[in-house]
Amino acid sequence: MSAANLKRALTGTVVSNKMDKTVTVLVERKVKHPVLGKVVRVSKKYHAHDENNACNEGDMVTIEEMRPMSKTKTWRVAKAD
Repeated sequence: MSAANLKRALTGTVVSNKMDKTVTVLVERKVKHPVLGKVVRVSKKYHAHDENNACNEGDMVTIEEMRPMSKTKTWRVAKAD
């Protein structure tokens, strides 16, 4: 299998576009708590490469994994929904 088929994709909301060619994407997922059994929301922020500065705050985007571009940026905006 080639490495191109193994790219992970996540969907989230753009919470910051203040950087040049970079957006911060908040990805939320629901997880069952191991002790309580209650479903809780877990969120994480990712820096993603936005080549054309096309994304604005509040946009729903799909990000995909890529090679490390900087210390914190290893994702790219694949599709702005």
